[in-house]
Amino acid sequence: MPGLYIHIPFCARKCAYCDFYSLPLAAFPSFGKTVARFFQALDKELATLPPAFAPDTIYIGGGTPTALDAAQLGALLDLVRRRVPPGAVREWTVEANPGTLEADKAAALRRAGVNRVSLGVQSLDDGALRRLGRLHTAAEARAGFDLLRAAGFDNVSVDLMYALPGETTAHVQSDVRGLLAWQPEHVSCYALGIEPGTPLAEQQARGALAEVPDEEQAEQYQSIRRELQAAGFQHYEISNFARPGRACRHNLNYWRGGEYAGCGPAAHGHLARRRHANIEDVATYCQRIEAGGSPRAFEEELAPEPKARETLIVWLRLLEGVDLAAFQQLTGFDALTLGGAALERFRAQGWVELADGHLRLAGRALFVSDRVFAELV
Repeated sequence: MPGLYIHIPFCARKCAYCDFYSLPLAAFPSFGKTVARFFQALDKELATLPPAFAPDTIYIGGGTPTALDAAQLGALLDLVRRRVPPGAVREWTVEANPGTLEADKAAALRRAGVNRVSLGVQSLDDGALRRLGRLHTAAEARAGFDLLRAAGFDNVSVDLMYALPGETTAHVQSDVRGLLAWQPEHVSCYALGIEPGTPLAEQQARGALAEVPDEEQAEQYQSIRRELQAAGFQHYEISNFARPGRACRHNLNYWRGGEYAGCGPAAHGHLARRRHANIEDVATYCQRIEAGGSPRAFEEELAPEPKARETLIVWLRLLEGVDLAAFQQLTGFDALTLGGAALERFRAQGWVELADGHLRLAGRALFVSDRVFAELV
């Protein structure tokens, strides 16, 4: 079944590492009017989805959806419910920032039918949070988690970052153990990337910040795997761990080559064999839709073989690997033939394994998976 992604282009403040499209609230002289205008445009874009479109999953991200106040957040959720048949939705996720999550917002999410929340914790060290430019403290992150539990959420994912400058494997282990004490259902772990144009990149350019060496990053990654697996979490995707039955359905659809619509500024989608991306500017997004035009920055139809290669790469992110029979049924291509000599070389090197009708990355290749993917494109 298809998914629906909605991008909220607002945040309380840009984090030092973030290169996703979003604008801080201070950028808008009249934020309330901007939000109202954006909602009207989003409503019109949702109305252009195919009449039979009934997503299995909805994911609202950003930006920071909880940067909206409780009334605005409720209006957004009502808007989505009007345009999307709620009975078909099995999983509805909304991203939340501990620095902007409040009890009335958690209640609004639950009341609307949201059944999964992704909480951006990132670290349990207050110094690291300040260096990352986060709004919250470790104590506020725990308070945000408790708010979600009090509101009735029994499916909460927490984000954790590792490879933070100045932090060791011991710091990462402490963070993981601290999060495990909360008993979340899902944990996503991402290495800090220093992206061009961000404050962290500027610090790096003037020598004020150094990236964690690859060997140390790999050690931290393997430490996270050991801690979470020992606690009963299933490592189901390169960066994601879940209690049994709690893997993110929306992202599984991405990784298995499924279809999804993307709405809102900067949103990406893939429907009816066509891939699209919306323009990364909220004002222009609204102007185009108000004028009866399209918010697309580009739209293209991938030829069958490039699409199959793309699907092979994203599917290999799953620890279960690529189901060869299902892949051929979906794409029309044999994955082993498609991978060719590069795939054979990786198998000989022990980076890729073939067993039980599945092609999968070996454990030693998970941290360096991009090297494999680059040659399979």
